[in-house]
Amino acid sequence: MADKRMSSSRKHSMKSAMLQVAMDLLAAEVVEKAEMRAKYMEENCPPLVLPTSLEELQELCRELHEKVDVVDEERYDLECKVNLVVREVSELNFKIIDLKGKFKRPPLKKVRMSADAMLQALLGSKHKVTMDLRANLKQVKKEVKEEDKELRDVGDWRKKLEDKAGMGGRKKMFETES
Repeated sequence: MADKRMSSSRKHSMKSAMLQVAMDLLAAEVVEKAEMRAKYMEENCPPLVLPTSLEELQELCRELHEKVDVVDEERYDLECKVNLVVREVSELNFKIIDLKGKFKRPPLKKVRMSADAMLQALLGSKHKVTMDLRANLKQVKKEVKEEDKELRDVGDWRKKLEDKAGMGGRKKMFETES
């Protein structure tokens, strides 16, 4: 199997060739920019003709002031557009950060709330909503067994006392003591 690595001398020669090509491209770009600048200046800036009289000088100043005003208006419009785009980009960057979830969410604490309090927190104080959860339940009739009835009756001490009143007059004994 052939070794696919390049030798160090081959790497060095390739790197120097690439750097030479890049330097040539940069030099050509600099020359091209200078030519473009000269062409633009030739088209937009006529050669300066110095006036000989005071009136010609004043007319030249007026023309220059008008051109400065036009250029200043264009600069202001472009500046406003740039500021608008920069603001949009920053807002989009914030949205991207939010979507990525870069911010750590704090751990939530458990809060015991009733259903009414939860609805009031969600809907605000304008909406008065009461949730009676028991109102929607089915009514179930409870059957009372005889044994349960006896056990309930035994638990009442007053009944016991009245029942014992007939047996040897114990009730009277309690009444005389108090």
